[in-house]
Amino acid sequence: MKTYLVTGAAGFIGFHLAKYLLDRNIQVVGLDNVNDYYSVQLKRDRLAQLQGRAGFDFVEIDLIDSKSIERLFTKHKFDRVVHLAAQVGVRYSVTNPRAYTDSNIVGFINLLEGCRHAEVPHLTYASSSSVYGANTQMPFSVHQNVDHPVSLYAATKKANELMAHTYSHLYKLPTTGLRFFTVYGPWGRPDMALFLFTKAILSGEPINVFNHGKMRRDFTYVDDIVEGVYRASEQIAEPNPEWSSDRPEPGSSYAPFRLYNIGNNQPVELNHFIGEIEQALGMKASRNMLPMQPGDVPVTFADISELEDAVGFRPSTTIEEGVARFVQWYRGYYQMQC
Repeated sequence: MKTYLVTGAAGFIGFHLAKYLLDRNIQVVGLDNVNDYYSVQLKRDRLAQLQGRAGFDFVEIDLIDSKSIERLFTKHKFDRVVHLAAQVGVRYSVTNPRAYTDSNIVGFINLLEGCRHAEVPHLTYASSSSVYGANTQMPFSVHQNVDHPVSLYAATKKANELMAHTYSHLYKLPTTGLRFFTVYGPWGRPDMALFLFTKAILSGEPINVFNHGKMRRDFTYVDDIVEGVYRASEQIAEPNPEWSSDRPEPGSSYAPFRLYNIGNNQPVELNHFIGEIEQALGMKASRNMLPMQPGDVPVTFADISELEDAVGFRPSTTIEEGVARFVQWYRGYYQMQC
């Protein structure tokens, strides 16, 4: 039986991935520091869905604690490591930069060291669509250079990709980075648009709509994301025999290193997204139109052809279906909390 280490197991995507793996009789060691960036209760409630299930073991560790990470890799033999733990949020990085260097840089080097010394067969880790930064050519492709981040969060994710390549080069550690594009769904993060909008509309409060609702996002339903993450983790990264140092290809390497976009490949305007929330709730929103925030980008649009070719990834959940499922979960969850 395979054993996966899933970091960020109390987080949104980590929780869904752990559940997906357990449903397939794969053992999961879930790691999280359960910090208070957003509701600790929500994180504990996610964990409560996993704890007690056969094959699940939870460890509460901070990735910056190098000694605890070292002991974890000594205690367990992992067939796969999926690294989803991170300090997230573009806007938060503008005011709290050190939280990002601690979690996303120091934490990642500790994980890389653990994988290296334990000779883990494959590390799959979360990058982000934010690495495309000032790029404007659409759709975003892993063949593009990403050298102009517009937030510290994006810079730390680009740094993770560079660090992973170094370990793939020096130690032959197979690594696959996945650039996530605006993931949404049940048990989502309270700082994300869908959660914020749903809460405000139900409370009769106005919603803040940045860039006057003209932003376009490649909203991707969490079940589609998790399926893609699993497929990518099972496909161990290999060197690209056609890679050339004369014309270096950013998404692959002579080392066992790969990068993929993982998104819906169908960007949706924010105003339309809000309309779907209104439809699911049966209520209209009062919209407070605002300019774009520092660190944000106007459009994200994923070219997912590389991941589709590699593992057959193709999202299938429509915005209408995904938003309706979230609203159903939200109403049920918060009724339960009353």
